[in-house]
Amino acid sequence: MSTGRVLLVDDDEQMRSSSAQALELAGFAVEPLASADEALALAAPGFAGVVVSDIRMPGMDGMTLLGRLHEVDPDIPVILVTGHAEVPLAVEAIRGGAYDFIEKPFVVQDLATVIRRALEHRGLVLENRRLRAVAGKRDDIEARLPGRTQVMVDLRYRLRAIGASDADTLIIGPTGAGKEVVARALHDISARAGRPFIAINCAALPEALIESELFGHEAGAFPGALRPRYGKFEHARGGTVLLDEIGSMPLELQAKLLRVLQERVITRLGSNDPVPLDVRFMAISKVDLAGAVARGDFREDLYWRLNVAVLHVPPLSARREDIPLLFLQLVRESAARHHIPERAAPAAFLSGLAAKDWPGNVRELRNLAERFVLGLEHAELAPEAGARLSDRVADFERSLIAGAIAAHGGRLRPVYETLGISRKTLYEKMQKYALDRRMIVDTGEDGAA
Repeated sequence: MSTGRVLLVDDDEQMRSSSAQALELAGFAVEPLASADEALALAAPGFAGVVVSDIRMPGMDGMTLLGRLHEVDPDIPVILVTGHAEVPLAVEAIRGGAYDFIEKPFVVQDLATVIRRALEHRGLVLENRRLRAVAGKRDDIEARLPGRTQVMVDLRYRLRAIGASDADTLIIGPTGAGKEVVARALHDISARAGRPFIAINCAALPEALIESELFGHEAGAFPGALRPRYGKFEHARGGTVLLDEIGSMPLELQAKLLRVLQERVITRLGSNDPVPLDVRFMAISKVDLAGAVARGDFREDLYWRLNVAVLHVPPLSARREDIPLLFLQLVRESAARHHIPERAAPAAFLSGLAAKDWPGNVRELRNLAERFVLGLEHAELAPEAGARLSDRVADFERSLIAGAIAAHGGRLRPVYETLGISRKTLYEKMQKYALDRRMIVDTGEDGAA
């Protein structure tokens, strides 16, 4: 199967289904989607694949989708499918950044050839990013995990250090701190970047079907199992499995997971045949797993098996200096997503953000940025008016002092007498407003200036 995913977007169900089947037979991992919005939801900055989209669709059309995707990542290859009358439009799209276009009715092999070229191009782009990340240069890892505080510098260093390895990784941090962002970044700088990234929320798995969901089953394994089915572990072969909320996994299943981690094989329900498994496991926890082990809620052997490479994601309270810049980045992202002009955040407001408690961490800050962009934060922006007034008062006072000094030829006494302030206060205000003391001449009046 060709490396990378193909998002196939077409509102025509019959065309979408037949094209997806033909491309799957050609060896591609295809995800047929009925709308452009579905494609946008799946395409992240490190998306390892290409997008094939019809131009004419209700709602968001292919041209608009092209622009929106390139706001997310300008290097995502977008192949447009066009009717004969739309060829000039498609050519214009090429100039605007589309990878290629193919005209209807098309031969599947022609489309497959274009997709293969696009996947190869995307693979080279992502590999280049990965090498730059390993070399420690600024790249999309720093864009995803911004911050100049030491805890963030250390996190990025450790992430890059283990990124090229296949070590199973435990990611620990409070709710909303960005643990899944860290996991995706780690996957994207690894050699598995072009393979599936399967996130599994252990707390949301249906208890009665949890083993079938993870390990898969054979036909007849249980009532209702009419056909064999790959589980999520097997679906991720060659890629990464992220176990979110691993502390919520039942103890009985923890024992089976330990065997998978140790032996890298699974056995589908209803089968005795082991299936080799080539995946990298990452686990996320917001709770202290060592404490869960002490309480008997988590297996000690599984804890030590996962505790080889550990990444600690800090709360916002541990990186307050980063909050203003992080907020501005989230504002830029939100404004681009909503196609709204970016609003300027006043300095007083940004300073107030750094002083606040953020129990929801980055998720809470992101929500505030969304509301700020949409103009829904009137109460919290109350300092803005005061800040503007204060700035105007300061500018007026500075101009008044500078004007008085110039009007009196830099002579000391007339300046502070005219302004109605003391000599000491005059010098303090000159220092406050960065006025050069050499503006005052030594006239011998009231002491040397």
